Amino acid sequence: MKNFSIIILVCCPLVFQAQIGIPKPSKAQLAWHEMEFYLFMHFGPNTFTDLEWGHGTEKEEVFNPTDLDCEQWCRIAKAAGAKGIIITAKHHDGFCLWPSKYSKHTVRESKWKDGKGDVLKDLSEACKKYGLKFGVYISPWDRNHPDYGTEKYNDVFVNMMKEIFANYGPIWELWWDGANGEGPNGKKQVYDWHRFERTVRELSPNTVVFSDIGPDVRWCGNEDGIAGKTNWNTLDTAGFKRGAGGPPQDTLNAGNVNGRNWIPAECDVSIRPGWFYHKAEDSKVKMPEQLFNLYLKSVGRGANLLLNVPPDGRGLINENDSAALVGFRNLLEMNFSKRIKFDGVSFRKRNGGRFIYKECLNDDKSKTFVKFNHDSGIVRLYMKTGVLINCVVFKENLKKGQHISSVKIEFAGWAANNEYRQVKTISTIGKKRILTFPAIYAKYVTITLISQGRRSRLSEVEAYLIDEKLVEK
Repeated sequence: MKNFSIIILVCCPLVFQAQIGIPKPSKAQLAWHEMEFYLFMHFGPNTFTDLEWGHGTEKEEVFNPTDLDCEQWCRIAKAAGAKGIIITAKHHDGFCLWPSKYSKHTVRESKWKDGKGDVLKDLSEACKKYGLKFGVYISPWDRNHPDYGTEKYNDVFVNMMKEIFANYGPIWELWWDGANGEGPNGKKQVYDWHRFERTVRELSPNTVVFSDIGPDVRWCGNEDGIAGKTNWNTLDTAGFKRGAGGPPQDTLNAGNVNGRNWIPAECDVSIRPGWFYHKAEDSKVKMPEQLFNLYLKSVGRGANLLLNVPPDGRGLINENDSAALVGFRNLLEMNFSKRIKFDGVSFRKRNGGRFIYKECLNDDKSKTFVKFNHDSGIVRLYMKTGVLINCVVFKENLKKGQHISSVKIEFAGWAANNEYRQVKTISTIGKKRILTFPAIYAKYVTITLISQGRRSRLSEVEAYLIDEKLVEK
């Protein structure tokens, strides 16, 4: 048990901003923020035809994994530190990984398990066994269904979602792709998004829904797995549509500082160049160090990381992918398992009063926090012996919204004067902000928070000396 002395110092003038109307996360969104890292799995006929986007004309018999083992997927996900799996239940080709009553292009028509297989059933059960959350990607675009391009297809899509929620729940995240191309009849579909959203809310209120603009989780604006260095969990959606009518990608990447809706960013990226498995890419799997860098640029910027790991034609995660994932987990554990001990953490109230919060900022609990009632606040960390630091982690309590807009970190090797050797700055914090830099010798670290008149809640400050090769370039 570490011993901490904490005094609170809030030193700037009080600036009030109306708290009414500031977007706040729902309970489901708060739970989503805690997920941080999970796996995406693109799997279907494309796995066997070596395509990225199927045409919808592929014969069902091409889908025939020889050794499909969803428990293997879950074991590897757990070993990687992932907290859930999202599976492509239906990609643009229209092939359903479950025996849907509303399609004739499903596992039921395939040779796999003589048409008696059900990938969603196998994976949902495996996720429960291994303590993982289960999520479903379902594309509204359908290049196979004969009703696509007519109002009747909206009924089909709603009924498919009802099947999924009824038979494979609980569904933690539902992922809607915004692609909208032509169907087999040459027509495009007018998606009834309002009806789709209403259906999900009625079936499963605790499911978070992803699309370009939410309603619960937004796209980060790229498929490189990189969130903005400034990343607000709020977004303005008025006047925008999903897909081609969405906000500019830069806006999706950074959010809106005074956005009206709580719609945090999710960073999707593949461990391989493609989203589906291709044997030619076995030698192109991202290395553990690359995955660590992506973690810094996604989770380390307040977003969640959705890492695609596509099963191969056997129905297994390839050995190269598995090795990279385990190596990535090892890097996380080696570099973030030993915090630098603070011998004192001090604050002071405007009226000079003192508070004692033992380990409040170093207990790894988002529910405990220091609340600043003004537009800025100062935290000073003290270590009896100077140490080398090249990584600082901040966490903000988000229950009442996201408020911190900028942070200045000053490092000093002595306290004889007020001259600081090094100064680093960042903008937003959000769920988590990881700042890495060339190592600095410090005995004192002074942190100044600016919150634009909002009442900020700082829940965690951590310092580390990580492998210098992993410092973000």
